[in-house]
Amino acid sequence: MKAMLLSLLLLGAAPPGAAPSSLPPEALGAPPLVDASPTAWACTIDTLRAGKECVFEAELPPSGAPDASVESANIKLLQDASRALCSEAIRHARDGVADPKLVSVCERKYTTVVGRCGLEGQSPVVDAKGRFSPSARACYRALSSVLQEVQLMATVASSCCECSARSQCPGNGEACYADVSRQQAGPGALACLDERCRDACSMMLPPSASIPRPSPSRDSQDTGSAAL
Repeated sequence: MKAMLLSLLLLGAAPPGAAPSSLPPEALGAPPLVDASPTAWACTIDTLRAGKECVFEAELPPSGAPDASVESANIKLLQDASRALCSEAIRHARDGVADPKLVSVCERKYTTVVGRCGLEGQSPVVDAKGRFSPSARACYRALSSVLQEVQLMATVASSCCECSARSQCPGNGEACYADVSRQQAGPGALACLDERCRDACSMMLPPSASIPRPSPSRDSQDTGSAAL
């Protein structure tokens, strides 16, 4: 018994962190090994396209002095990706159906955001493996917001606004996509959509009885009286 107690005391007095040298690296008692290789969670164009959660883990040299050529390269890289990202986002939201007008809307919004993604030329926006730099967090999130907004427009407003354009309803173009997706269309546009595009816009239109109707003009009233 005394021998066992002495052994335990001696083990407890061993210097902290000491480990038997005979332990293989994979053993539970072996010192931890750090794996510095990239993970599958790195923020890339693919995670931006898919709207996935990700980690900013690019391997880049320390930020340097502002360089106009680096800033231009950052902006061009993301501009070149804009059309593909916009087209894919819209087709995905519409089950493969294109909407060229909404692609143009997306590209304009995207270009506005990309103009702020040069990082002042202090570092590349992505590393050699296509992973976004930690300093590009705000840029990445802004681009993701554009794609999410456009996907919402494609899902709820595309068919409605295509019909609105054919029917020459008020508030066409980019205004239609924004107003319909936010349910902020004006009375004239709502009345026209209800009358001419009810099937295409049914998801976003209130009941017909609740839509305000424009009053007939004085000329039409006079014409009606004369006809009677």
